[in-house]
Amino acid sequence: MKSELIVDVQPQEIAIALTEDDRLQEISREKRDSDNFAVGNIYYGRVKKVMPALNAVFVDVGHEKEAFLHYLDLGSQFLTLRDYVTKAVSDRRKIPSMNRLQRKNEVGKEGQIADYLHVGDLLLVQVSKEPINTKGPRLTAEINIAGRNMVLIPFADKVMVSSKIKRESERSRLKQLVQSIKPQGFGVIVRTVAEDKRVAELDNELRILVKRWEDTIRTLQKPEHKPVPDDANRKTKDAEVMLVSEELGRTIGIIRDVFSPEFTSIQVNDDAIYEEVRQYVELIAPESVKIVKKYKGKEPIFDKYDITRQMKTGLGRTVGFKHGGYLVIDKTEALFAIDVNTGSKKLFEDHEENAFQYNMLAADEIVHQLRLRDIGGIIIIDFVDMDSKEHQDELYNHMSNLMSRDRAKHNVLPLSKFGLMQITRQRVRPAVEVNVTEVCPMCMGKGKVQPTILFTDQLEEQIAHLKEHFGRGIRVHLHPYVYAYVTRGSIFNRISTKWFRKYGVRVIENQALGLLETRFYNRKAELLELPKEDSEKS
Repeated sequence: MKSELIVDVQPQEIAIALTEDDRLQEISREKRDSDNFAVGNIYYGRVKKVMPALNAVFVDVGHEKEAFLHYLDLGSQFLTLRDYVTKAVSDRRKIPSMNRLQRKNEVGKEGQIADYLHVGDLLLVQVSKEPINTKGPRLTAEINIAGRNMVLIPFADKVMVSSKIKRESERSRLKQLVQSIKPQGFGVIVRTVAEDKRVAELDNELRILVKRWEDTIRTLQKPEHKPVPDDANRKTKDAEVMLVSEELGRTIGIIRDVFSPEFTSIQVNDDAIYEEVRQYVELIAPESVKIVKKYKGKEPIFDKYDITRQMKTGLGRTVGFKHGGYLVIDKTEALFAIDVNTGSKKLFEDHEENAFQYNMLAADEIVHQLRLRDIGGIIIIDFVDMDSKEHQDELYNHMSNLMSRDRAKHNVLPLSKFGLMQITRQRVRPAVEVNVTEVCPMCMGKGKVQPTILFTDQLEEQIAHLKEHFGRGIRVHLHPYVYAYVTRGSIFNRISTKWFRKYGVRVIENQALGLLETRFYNRKAELLELPKEDSEKS
């Protein structure tokens, strides 16, 4: 199987597409701003509200919505962590020793959060679930530093091995190996990809993870933080809430989680992100660094690898699958509903067999859609009605087998007597949403436009204005139909050739644009816009 990672870096966001045998499997988008509350980010937050009825607190970590921390997410070593943070912030000259720290009593699974936290208290927390819809981030006080082969857990002291490693001899080897190299005061979870890895590779990664933890504490010790009193009471209001450790970018995070020897290429269209990815791959798999490539093509990278078309066809409300069947996917506040339809074509004359075969095909596409859209929470699937208990059981087993390859935690239930299947899937980020419809950029949905024959004249006026401000070398991105119009005819008589001679612009085909939509970029792929007063005149 050929696996490729395509990274499209734009001024406002980074989009990452994972393909297998040229079929889009995952799409992820990350805003390029400082307010990205990604899973794994560590914050120094302040308790804003204590909610005894929920046994939880709301914490200010800088998001517009207060973050949620439940009692069960404090972790058994919360008191030890708080004592360690208190010492670190009080004495900035050195990082407190992990192995010399006196351990506090463990926090039990039954208790009240009001006994441990009060309004105004400062604490170190980590994002476990990104903001979704109207909810703020969900937090945990059980900090962990994730790597490719293992996860480092401060204050845990235990070594655990992934249950997906089945060989008992290998589990024992890894447990003994990691136990012998890990520093005192840390626990480790050994991930599945660590199977058969050598001690030198694991030791090197462990050192990197420990350094990331130490860098987190150093950031916490910056001068803007006021000393935290030993009793961690509410006299700490002058201390600042801040991000103290940012999780690896979404691109690196995906590589860390899905990278395998089957990867054939990682294409990146930005110099800085390319270098970041290359260095990371060189660290985790030096023999594969050659697959990281800088994309130098003229057309948009997602158009080149057919990502744009697959997003448009695969992320709408209605999604087709083989032999004319289709899914209708609707999102509500509480759940996702997926309706399976056979369309007008019949595979078999027998209704029962026809329904069964379409349901089996639909199951393949549903699992693909769950991964592609990163759908989480409760999913209700309305399959085509089947009377046969054997067919119902076979469909359930087929769906369970398909879902077994899903990295997200999930649970699949058998069909109910009404023909409905319920799936719960771990949700840590908002589901991917791509608007596959387009508002006319000329009339903005009003239904009336200026004569289309004048479009190229108006576009040329915009090009002339942009040339006055930004000089030559502008790239004009056009819809494929408009691109075909301005490049038709012999090379000497084309409209595009005239624009190149007169203004030094090049036209580029872009499938992501609406029919009469245009975008302008400079040689560095930076989006160009006219100053407001000039755009109003034109």
